Amino acid sequence: MAGEIHVEEGPFGPEVRPVGAAVERTVLYLHGDPRLAGTPQDAVPTARELARHTGYAVVCARYRLHFPEALEDVYAAWEHCRDRGPAAVAGKRLGGGLAAGLLLRLRDEGATPPSCAVLSSPVLDFTLGASSLLLNAAADRTLDAEALPVRAAAYAGTTPRSQPLLSPLHGNLHGLPPIQLHAAGTEMLLDDTLSLATRAAHSGVEVDMRIYEDSSAQGLRQLEATAAFLRTWCSTALVTPQRT
Repeated sequence: MAGEIHVEEGPFGPEVRPVGAAVERTVLYLHGDPRLAGTPQDAVPTARELARHTGYAVVCARYRLHFPEALEDVYAAWEHCRDRGPAAVAGKRLGGGLAAGLLLRLRDEGATPPSCAVLSSPVLDFTLGASSLLLNAAADRTLDAEALPVRAAAYAGTTPRSQPLLSPLHGNLHGLPPIQLHAAGTEMLLDDTLSLATRAAHSGVEVDMRIYEDSSAQGLRQLEATAAFLRTWCSTALVTPQRT
């Protein structure tokens, strides 16, 4: 899909939408970077491409960089998107972990879930016990192995590290919507993605996992797969009643 894309500041962050199209679906996009930081404006280039490839509106939510305040901000942004009609959630790095935490919270509350979720190199376990943190430390040039524990501690604060809304890998994954996962085979957080995919599939969740040879290949090939996944499941949501 191609066309002009409009960006404006919305109540929860930048909102990106195709110009001149009847937008019936929304993607809540949660930014993230290797420093477990970033801003919603950092996500706008990706949101532009998602809007162009799907024809959907994309809300780049702002959130505070502490837990649980970050999840509260994301929850409020989700309610804003959900009120517009069928909506999905996507996130990268810390945003991917927040997206997964949002799925667990909505499931536990019996609330309407996203049509689907896309998690890109997500941070899913703040206990930082994954073997890939050591095995891929030399190969992963996107993360600072020494700084990661410090940044993780600053974000988690006093929350127990295995609390499922903070570390979704420690939660019950039954009843979640379809999930697409993306990661590079060389990244330090690879095991977070692999473990979630395995546990979610065993819990009956529809899982589409994409592992790329490195971060460059991921950057080149992820967008089209993400757009196709969103189009498939958001379109299904228009004709299939949502679970409540």
